[in-house]
Amino acid sequence: MTFRRKSRKVRVGSIYIGGDAPITVQTMPTSKTTNIKETVDIIKRCEEAGVDIVRLGMPDIESARAIKEIKRHVNVPIVADIHFDYKIALEAIKSGADKIRLNPGNIKEKWKVEEVVRACKDNGIPIRIGVNAGSIDRSKYPSPTPETLVDSAFGHVKILEDLGFFDIVISVKHNDVITMIEAYRMIAKMCDYPLHLGVTEAGTEFKSTIKSAIGIGTLLAEGIGDTIRVSLTGDSVKEVEIGIAILQQFGYKPTYVDIVSCPMCARADVNIIELTNKFEQLTKNMKKKVKVAIMGCVVNGPGESMDADIGVSCGKSGSVVYKGGKLYKRINNDEIIDTLIEELEKV
Repeated sequence: MTFRRKSRKVRVGSIYIGGDAPITVQTMPTSKTTNIKETVDIIKRCEEAGVDIVRLGMPDIESARAIKEIKRHVNVPIVADIHFDYKIALEAIKSGADKIRLNPGNIKEKWKVEEVVRACKDNGIPIRIGVNAGSIDRSKYPSPTPETLVDSAFGHVKILEDLGFFDIVISVKHNDVITMIEAYRMIAKMCDYPLHLGVTEAGTEFKSTIKSAIGIGTLLAEGIGDTIRVSLTGDSVKEVEIGIAILQQFGYKPTYVDIVSCPMCARADVNIIELTNKFEQLTKNMKKKVKVAIMGCVVNGPGESMDADIGVSCGKSGSVVYKGGKLYKRINNDEIIDTLIEELEKV
């Protein structure tokens, strides 16, 4: 596990962000919050995928009121995403939101901000300051550079600090990976608030996976980050799965099946691509810290298989199974999947 930047800890419902708390994975449903059934269905699928926190868009009072009913059917903390209307924030808190995403500078009157802060204090609810290229004040910040993102974030933070509120989480996202990385590096040195990582508006699943893996992964490797959200134009469950996969590479999500598989070439006599994809689908929700190697030939196969907890080196006339670094048994090629699953169940 990478050394982590020291940050203060804030409570979000039943879990924590920052400090020594595990790094959490967040997502947002693609549904209208007022469509309670669809929203609950999406959240439940995300729960099965391993999500830790779910954020809901709050465009109106009705959305805020829907939180109460949604929370009756799900088990994860709910964050209310507020932008300009303090009344929606107050209604969301009343309805049971576990955290508020709100930039107080967007609410012009000080007394309105004070009401929201008072309600958050009374209910033990933290506030996330979230700035990105689309949310900064362009009259003050013509260009969303790392410096302007950080300065904008601290402008909002100061409003809360002046009101004696410090249960704050910060994000300084951008759709450009380099800008995002530099902004987080900068703000990580300037405060001890927990940081919410993400490459915002990152695009489709393919593009978002690449951008998020580079942006979030780089910062995690440097010990920066307390909670993450992969932003993609697509299924919320995919956001969760990609986020978890990123954390797994750093040991922050240890309970999973790690598959080592070759890319397949002319040496392979078994369709490793089809075999590995099928095995991955069968084991994606299996909560076990096990490394499984699926290799297509005798060149790298035995070595990778011996290095895994369970490994199979495939050949034309049959395959060899390794277990705990030693030759275990020989099997027919049509037995590979069943054998690997059977051995996993023993672990």
